[in-house]
Amino acid sequence: MPANQPIGVFDSGIGGLTVANAIQKLMPKEALVYFGDTAHLPYGDKSPEAIKYYSLKIAKFLMDEGCKAIVIACNTASSLAYHDLKLFLGAQIPIYSVIDPVVDYMTSSDQFQNIGVIATRATINSNIYAEKIYLQKPKIRVKSLATPLLAPMIEEGFFNDQISGTLIHTYLSDPVLQGIDSLILACTHYPLIRNEIAAYYQPKITIIDNTEIVAKHLQKELLRMDLLNGEEPQPHRFYVSDFTDSFEKSTRLFFGHQIQLQLRQIWD
Repeated sequence: MPANQPIGVFDSGIGGLTVANAIQKLMPKEALVYFGDTAHLPYGDKSPEAIKYYSLKIAKFLMDEGCKAIVIACNTASSLAYHDLKLFLGAQIPIYSVIDPVVDYMTSSDQFQNIGVIATRATINSNIYAEKIYLQKPKIRVKSLATPLLAPMIEEGFFNDQISGTLIHTYLSDPVLQGIDSLILACTHYPLIRNEIAAYYQPKITIIDNTEIVAKHLQKELLRMDLLNGEEPQPHRFYVSDFTDSFEKSTRLFFGHQIQLQLRQIWD
């Protein structure tokens, strides 16, 4: 596969743009094809079967767009659909979740012993972070809390304000998270409220934003496969399954005013 082919990235909405932005900053010569499934957001309250169906259709779309690799920029889809996508794509295109690189990072040293995880209800119910961390380091304690209102709040543009501050305080003060030394933001929407979360904890714990970790892992993998682009980048392409004001505003915030969103209905 030619190295100048684009990287596919998908999420249910604007959250995956944080991952796409991290990839762009680390690898500015790489072109991106982003699909935001805004018609079905948030994925966190959907059934596993629905999430798998949406993810498979999007992966097929990104494959048809000529992508050389696909990043599932959504913890919910990564936890529930990753293995199905691996089977579906086979050896045609490498596919990466946002979970495994973070688990490897958290278990690569003895720095973290009491890890907190906040995420959508679907990701927490899958117990994937606790199980994967346990397999690598059984002595690490993982405390998980579903925070289902955060992603819809962010999609609606409520962050860095009184509404987000109240909701974040309510969740983070939950007894489940007491005694943690680090907190994994296990939803790609959450980096947009990272500063508010950090302000709550002050410097007492380490906030783990998976976007940079995932981008570095992808860069390492593309280098290993000799797929890093060395040519002038192609234009990014952004697709949505439904137009939303918040998605358009967030896309322009991350990638500039030249972005043109394209509507694609891929469900038939």
